[in-house]
Amino acid sequence: MVGCMKRFVAFVALLGLGAASAFAETREEVQNRVDNATAVLHEIMAAPDKGIPQEVLEHAKCIAVVPHMIKGGLVFGAENGKGLATCRTKNGWSAPAFFAITGGSWGLQIGVEGVDLVMIFQGDTGMQRLISAKFQLGADASAAAGPVGRHATANTDWKLNTEILTYSRAKGAFAGITLTGADVRRDDDSMGAFYGHHVTTRSALLGEIAVPASAERFLNAVRGAKEDAHVAAEK
Repeated sequence: MVGCMKRFVAFVALLGLGAASAFAETREEVQNRVDNATAVLHEIMAAPDKGIPQEVLEHAKCIAVVPHMIKGGLVFGAENGKGLATCRTKNGWSAPAFFAITGGSWGLQIGVEGVDLVMIFQGDTGMQRLISAKFQLGADASAAAGPVGRHATANTDWKLNTEILTYSRAKGAFAGITLTGADVRRDDDSMGAFYGHHVTTRSALLGEIAVPASAERFLNAVRGAKEDAHVAAEK
């Protein structure tokens, strides 16, 4: 009887492993996310009057993008959204690290189906939030709607008192948005699928690994966003 129970437990465990494998992401799926995040940054900065201000981008320690989260309804949460982030290092922007975001109150956005999320992490503390296994916006890390336009307002509260500035784009409209209660956690499955071997979030964001060629377009979009904002601010 004991032997039968052991075999049954082993069988159930194998079924669980099989199910997990079935839901594991492929490298192509993760690469699509990288490409979509790249497109989001290009499109946002194509309209500088409604984009992320130059001062915010210059002050950013890390930039994170969650492309096209599918949601809907009157008041919705970001369920199973997935994105990627890069941080400044002494040698430039880092290789990307992947993360997932779940939950959170986004306020009234009636009928919205596709939402792009951009998060600007300010200072070393903000970067450490990304490196950690998990944190919650509004509880573990202060977060607020980011300013929009060619220049940030004269009010410097966005720079001094907020670790993370959040933006959303839905149906072409881009605006700062308050995102409270959302959990952000590292996405080890996507990291493994993208890099093909074990790479930690810490080693990626601290610049300890080389940037893969497949991530260069995303980093160029990050660099280009800063340049676009600077040019727009001078006009």
